[in-house]
Amino acid sequence: MIPLSVLDLSPIIEGGKAADAFANTLDLARHAEAWGFTRYWLAEHHNMTGIASAATSVVIGHVAGGTSTIRVGSGGIMLPNHAPLLVAEQFGTLEALYPGRIDLGLGRAPGTDQRTAQALRRTLMSDPDSFPRDVLELQSYFRTAQPGQFVQAVPGAGLSVPLYILGSSLFGAQLAAMLGLPYAFASHFAPAALMQAIEVYRAEFKPSDQLAEPYVMAGFNVFAADSEEEATYLRSSSQQSFLNLRRGNPGPLPRPVENFNDSLGTAELRVLDSVLSCSTAGAPDTVRAGIEEFAARTGADELIVTSHIYDHKKRLRSFEIIAEVGITS
Repeated sequence: MIPLSVLDLSPIIEGGKAADAFANTLDLARHAEAWGFTRYWLAEHHNMTGIASAATSVVIGHVAGGTSTIRVGSGGIMLPNHAPLLVAEQFGTLEALYPGRIDLGLGRAPGTDQRTAQALRRTLMSDPDSFPRDVLELQSYFRTAQPGQFVQAVPGAGLSVPLYILGSSLFGAQLAAMLGLPYAFASHFAPAALMQAIEVYRAEFKPSDQLAEPYVMAGFNVFAADSEEEATYLRSSSQQSFLNLRRGNPGPLPRPVENFNDSLGTAELRVLDSVLSCSTAGAPDTVRAGIEEFAARTGADELIVTSHIYDHKKRLRSFEIIAEVGITS
């Protein structure tokens, strides 16, 4: 069976608060650990009233401190928003606190809009094309400090924090291949270049000290329930959220609605078919088939699953079903 992991955006639901989102995140992480998921990743987004994980390293510490064995990390840290030394110090601290359990996934997008990016950085002079240099600088801080080295990450130097390159284009695939790092593709929301990126990554991969062979992770949306009808109903929250984002009106995760697709026009249905093409929704047998088909089609080494569901108990049940059909069956 292919390893399965969790990608959590710590969703803030309509009528909910960030504190509720953090409590739900830790509860899900504890269940995911018990159910046998490989890792639990959190994503950096800013100025998004439906996502609570903006201070990603802090939330990672919250989850790692409340669990025992599952790997915890970022999916990802948006490196253009941060000085590499600061990231090395933060994740060096996490690794010192929770040794052998911390992952550092890196992306080059801002995770927000331009005005918010400027508020984060105070300037937009930073160049996303400097991302490869920033990754190399970050890697250097995790190596054992050398005599005479003036700037060190403390903690961080000499700690083995594995890096992952995240992306949704050929750029990330080429960089991950060149540096010999694992590659995680954001097919759960930007699937267009998935197969081409995987092909490029595997063809151009060069072994490194961290990784001898290519390792592909692929994002996958799953909306699992005890019946097909319930799964379709629960999926409508995520569908509404994607459409609201495309309309420039992001917000808290909406409540699900019955027969949501019937209310949509052709253009909206086409958008959803495109952005959510790497998804499955249904009862356990449907979910099992969906996971198996996606794994076979991509040849991914690991799937990282998101299940953006309004009701926390229903979200738990979705991941429980995923574990039953994809991990323990």
